[in-house]
Amino acid sequence: MSVQKGKFLVVDLDGTLLRSDMLYESFWSALGSDWRVILYLIPALIRGKASLKDYLQEASDIDVSLLPYNNEVIDYINRFRKEGGLVALVTATNNKLAQKISDYLGLFDEVHGSTADHNLKGKAKAHFLNKHFGNNSYVYMGDTEADLPVWKQSIKAVTVNSSPILRKKVESLQKPFEHIEISVKSPIQYLKAMRPHQWLKNILIFLPILVAHKINIDTFFASFIAFVSFCLVASSVYVLNDLIDLNSDRTHPRKRFRPFASGSLPIAHGGPMVISLIGTGVFLSSYVNKAFVITLVLYFLLTTLYSLHLKSKIIIDVCMLAGLYTLRIFAGSVAVDLEISFWLLAFSVFVFLSLASVKRQAELVDMKERSLIQTNGRDYYVEDLPIVTVVAIVSGYLSVLVMAMYVNSPEILDLYSTPSALWGICCVLLYWITRIVLITHRGKMHDDPIVFAVKDKVSLLCFFAIIGFALLGWL
Repeated sequence: MSVQKGKFLVVDLDGTLLRSDMLYESFWSALGSDWRVILYLIPALIRGKASLKDYLQEASDIDVSLLPYNNEVIDYINRFRKEGGLVALVTATNNKLAQKISDYLGLFDEVHGSTADHNLKGKAKAHFLNKHFGNNSYVYMGDTEADLPVWKQSIKAVTVNSSPILRKKVESLQKPFEHIEISVKSPIQYLKAMRPHQWLKNILIFLPILVAHKINIDTFFASFIAFVSFCLVASSVYVLNDLIDLNSDRTHPRKRFRPFASGSLPIAHGGPMVISLIGTGVFLSSYVNKAFVITLVLYFLLTTLYSLHLKSKIIIDVCMLAGLYTLRIFAGSVAVDLEISFWLLAFSVFVFLSLASVKRQAELVDMKERSLIQTNGRDYYVEDLPIVTVVAIVSGYLSVLVMAMYVNSPEILDLYSTPSALWGICCVLLYWITRIVLITHRGKMHDDPIVFAVKDKVSLLCFFAIIGFALLGWL
């Protein structure tokens, strides 16, 4: 093809046109669709990276309209086109995926990507472009060290969000250059991906020693180490869940701003984050006892199973969430070698089933407001809303019934001097559960009822009232 010198702009995809990487996007999408995809990755990789990309492209289901595009790059392309230039998308991403992106954006005159036999990256890309356009006949826009061989052969180098070291290397090529700075990666984004506000749930680990009145330096220290370990492992699952749920999160009005979904964190960093958080959490748990380590590993396996498969199963998902809340209490009892109370176990099962149902109720109410029919990635329909609401109310009231039976049990006399004061807790719980369900019905609930309760003044007053009644019964 004969083109006017410098009139062709060649644009890279990963990290340049996109604030993401399609290899990792494809991997996590494929894993979220079917965990068994892992079994086929090694044979595909043995055949080469190009073969791996081709396999993942077939196994994944990516909505290209939801991908995090760099608007600054799109604006640059539009300006180039207005000046009469032609634009080509040339990427190491699989050619079929690149073509889908090109068709969606409608910006490119040509599209070239990797095939099952050829990985179009680095020197291979430079060789292709020189053969296709000619040496020093195109402007190239990229973002990584792998693009240096291409920049050396281009008439002008354009970097996108590249490191200062790479910029200096590009400037040393002694040819026209341009740097596009889009965003600076902030360490805060890594902390956001860990969802520290969700660590509040792990305070349940302290509940066994509080209920049994076994608070001392040894039990508190063991519970604290268990708490930190649980926070780290739980965060690893949150990161894993965000990676698997990229497509569905990007369709959500609030979840689309999460670090990986929005592209504010490199998706390639997700896997190492998961591994490092698990490793650190399990290492810390070894300072508690072996039984707690086993419980922590069990928690990780169950939550991973939930993320990969069970969260899409109707009813099973809310039962699983309730079970994972209860497992935190069990872990707290294991950490201090304290037998968990039957009453505490029964109460937690019902109250957390209620909260899990409220979480689903909130999603369905949100869907109804957005005129959607079915949840993305879950097997719930808007017409299921009344049933889910009933489950939330009934299971919540059953937890209060268990509490009332506990107040009248013989065991209560060994722990409380005035057990009748605990009836106040039952009244507060009845009010709070009813109010939470009503607020959710009105569409004013946060995506997570626990997070809502922490920020809600009335819920905090109820919490302190419960503590007050408990102290009144103990004194």
